[in-house]
Amino acid sequence: MQVTMCPERAIMEHVTSKWGVLVLQALFDGASWRFSDLRRELEVVSEKMLTQTLRTLERDGFVHREVHPVIPPHVEYTLTPLGKGAASHLVALASWIAANQPEVTQAQEHYDGS
Repeated sequence: MQVTMCPERAIMEHVTSKWGVLVLQALFDGASWRFSDLRRELEVVSEKMLTQTLRTLERDGFVHREVHPVIPPHVEYTLTPLGKGAASHLVALASWIAANQPEVTQAQEHYDGS
């Protein structure tokens, strides 16, 4: 089987994309997030990119989108159980990176100096 035909690869790309990682980490706290609050939390993401990322993660079953029937529209995003599982791995990786950042920086400086 060719790697490019592998469905796991597409899922990996969605979860590990720049905005996919940040959205899953933000939603990991368990709270419901409104679109505007999530956009503020992520700071530099465009409205278009956040919309695309949330739709992709919703399609993959990681994010639940709940629309409340009020005016103006009120939409909230939360992680599904599947999303919580994926996000827990990302949070663990982020913690490992933070803990090992000095060693990685030292290795980079050593490499750059050689």
